[in-house]
Amino acid sequence: MATTGLVLGYNGVHPFQKVNLEDRSSVQELLRTLLDPLEPFFSPNKARVRVPGATAVRFDQTASEVEGICRPLWGLACLLAGGGEYRGTQWWIDGFRAGTDPENPEYWGYPRDNDQRMVEMCPAGFALAVAPALWNGLSEKERENVEAWLGNSINEKNMPNTNWLWFRVFANLGLKKNGGKFSQERLDADIKHLDTFYRGDGWSNDGPENIHQMDYYSSSFAIHFLQLLYAKLAGEEDPERAAEFKKRAQMAALDLAHYYDAEGRSIPFGRSVGYRFAMVSFWGALAYADVELPAPLTWGMVKGIVLRHLRWWQTQPNIWSPSGTLTIGYSYPNMYMAENYNSPGSPYWACLAFICLAVPETHPFWTSEEEDHWAVIPKYRSLKHPGHIMSNVGGHCMLLSSGQACGYPMKGTHAKYGCFAYSSAYAYSAPPGLFTLEQYALASQLGFSDDGGEYWKTRRISEYAGLETREDKPVLVSVWKPFPDVPVKTYLIPPEEATPNWHLRVHHITAGREVMTADGAFAICNERAADGRYLDPYDAAKCEGTYPKLIGNYDLNTPEAWTAGQAGAFAVSKGAVGIRALEDDVGRQAMLVNADPNSNLVESRTTIPTLQHTIKQGQDVWYVSAIYAKPSGDGVPKETYLDGWEKLPEIPGWLKAEIASTTSS
Repeated sequence: MATTGLVLGYNGVHPFQKVNLEDRSSVQELLRTLLDPLEPFFSPNKARVRVPGATAVRFDQTASEVEGICRPLWGLACLLAGGGEYRGTQWWIDGFRAGTDPENPEYWGYPRDNDQRMVEMCPAGFALAVAPALWNGLSEKERENVEAWLGNSINEKNMPNTNWLWFRVFANLGLKKNGGKFSQERLDADIKHLDTFYRGDGWSNDGPENIHQMDYYSSSFAIHFLQLLYAKLAGEEDPERAAEFKKRAQMAALDLAHYYDAEGRSIPFGRSVGYRFAMVSFWGALAYADVELPAPLTWGMVKGIVLRHLRWWQTQPNIWSPSGTLTIGYSYPNMYMAENYNSPGSPYWACLAFICLAVPETHPFWTSEEEDHWAVIPKYRSLKHPGHIMSNVGGHCMLLSSGQACGYPMKGTHAKYGCFAYSSAYAYSAPPGLFTLEQYALASQLGFSDDGGEYWKTRRISEYAGLETREDKPVLVSVWKPFPDVPVKTYLIPPEEATPNWHLRVHHITAGREVMTADGAFAICNERAADGRYLDPYDAAKCEGTYPKLIGNYDLNTPEAWTAGQAGAFAVSKGAVGIRALEDDVGRQAMLVNADPNSNLVESRTTIPTLQHTIKQGQDVWYVSAIYAKPSGDGVPKETYLDGWEKLPEIPGWLKAEIASTTSS
């Protein structure tokens, strides 16, 4: 490729999408299609990569460009460690040389406390540990510069009390592997402290006791992934820890398998999902660390999870900039869902997925035929530590969630952690604004407004959250307050085999003030198949449209946009989603929220079937909401999308009794 780089025009197809993913060599080629477009964006001395985008981030521009060069190292290092080659390897050797030289104009800069540079020291340290060409390409003086920047600097600084501590471990480990100056004392102390995050059954929290945060950082983005890399690289001299980390991975694997569906999609949940295919790095790390798989999982199933996931991303053509680089976003460029630490170079943390390339070609991960793990694992699983009930019925993988929350202020935190349900087929929505329901885009959330519908509050922090049992079946229960005088008790009930497209969300609300409520189903694509225009009223002949008519929010002068809550609202495009009120009629009405564009992670135009109501001050009410979802997919005729709509789920007897006990007292 010339240094002018890749240009994706009107009908341009990224080389990433053209690779026929079948074996190890094809995954190597897939990685090269990610690395090649970066070439024009290297600085003159190769120490920095200015990934297109130009958006600011909470740290300085130099650190942003250090991300740009270091994060792709996850992929390059794995490629080299597995015996692969890349024409641009020298770019990174030159980058190390210039970036760690205090006299060079492209010097990366000495890190301060809690500095973003510390994060990028992790891929740098790992690369030095597994790809000797990087260290061997440096002179003695240049190695001293690397030692000073990578080891001595980070060992003297404060770091956040989170997964970040692993980054310092790998900075020291990379130097140790090459005979450089490092701190064994600091390395041991960090791992000892990281062990305090462990909660049991293979699960670690991303931080101390006072927060509950178990997202992809607990598995693929950081903790499990780096524990397994440590077990591989330090196993001989630290066999006890290595064995413990492998044991944790064995336990967690049987839980984590439930986050990936048969089509290759993972369930978007939590922060940093803009790291995209890094979501499957845990599975490649299992092979890299030579973990013995727990029954009934096989290496063919692990390989299938990884390759199907990468193939699904090949079907997402809008993740690229016109220059062929990854963008901030998920299925398309999207700053609304981004965190304040996402620079244009941040998405290249996705290269963690290529840890599988460091796995020898003789490993059963590569020699096995792909298999579907859903042939052997249960369709339901309750996960005590993350507070999830997992299911794979009705055409998608879904998790019900209660209790998790980010430990610090984060944009869209209520959507990333506070939703009641997350689906592999219908991604969550992040608010593009904070004025009216269209901007809040309350998919899978219950919103409250005390100002007539301008501003809305949803579940963020739960005063109580627990995985409980009713009639020998799991139920998630949470207690939360959108306002100090409006307590809500929520029950989340997974689908039944008889009604696999429905799950129940039940809310007991006591209103200390008058509040409007909005109870949202999943968000779904709001585009007609024929021409991309917004959906019309439902047309049974086309198997497409909405009921009632899609108009707007609180448009009480348009009666055809509203219907009774017990009749419900649905939208049909890429499958069907909907919501119905099952409680004794309290007066809820059903309608379609025309969500603001670019709120959803996967679909840029969406609508959300919603139930709305006003609770008067002093009232005590129960909402029993049935949420419908039947995704499109291979072998799913569009004529069947609404097959389950009229077959409503049963209200469990225990729930009827709890409702009766409060309404009769």
